[in-house]
Amino acid sequence: MAVLGMVPPITLSFTPVPIVLQTLGVVLAGGILGARLGFMSQATFLLLVAAGLPLLSGGRGGIGVFVGPSAGYLFSYPIVAALLGFLLSRFQVLTLKKILLVNLTAGVFTLYLFGIPVQAFVMDLPLVHTIKISLVYIPGDLMKATVASYLVYKLRKSTVIARQFAKAG
Repeated sequence: MAVLGMVPPITLSFTPVPIVLQTLGVVLAGGILGARLGFMSQATFLLLVAAGLPLLSGGRGGIGVFVGPSAGYLFSYPIVAALLGFLLSRFQVLTLKKILLVNLTAGVFTLYLFGIPVQAFVMDLPLVHTIKISLVYIPGDLMKATVASYLVYKLRKSTVIARQFAKAG
């Protein structure tokens, strides 16, 4: 998450919520670490941010980010990681399609479920207007979910192979 925060945010003229790569890290945390560790990693990350470490994209940090327009997205990080880890653990066989479906539906949807209402509240905008503004994030989030799905699939597949090799050896 900290490394992804080093990538400068893409700011948009019509919204204070930037496009960042850190949502990719949230999806990876849930998919790779699982529900419990994914949640804990994201909660720890947010505690470090709250303590003032400039770990968010653009070098942001401190308690103030949790009352700004992106606060809802930030608060969703541990929940999204836990939800993705939980849902992916329910599959006997994980295919790339299943991982992508979970990342797109549960992951991206949950980020928006928390992020958009908080953004609307903080900016004092109607919810429908904020939803329209947020449509600009969808292409990037679809790409990030796709990349994360591929990485999770490959990493989990290699882990299974390594375990089988270790048992045989």
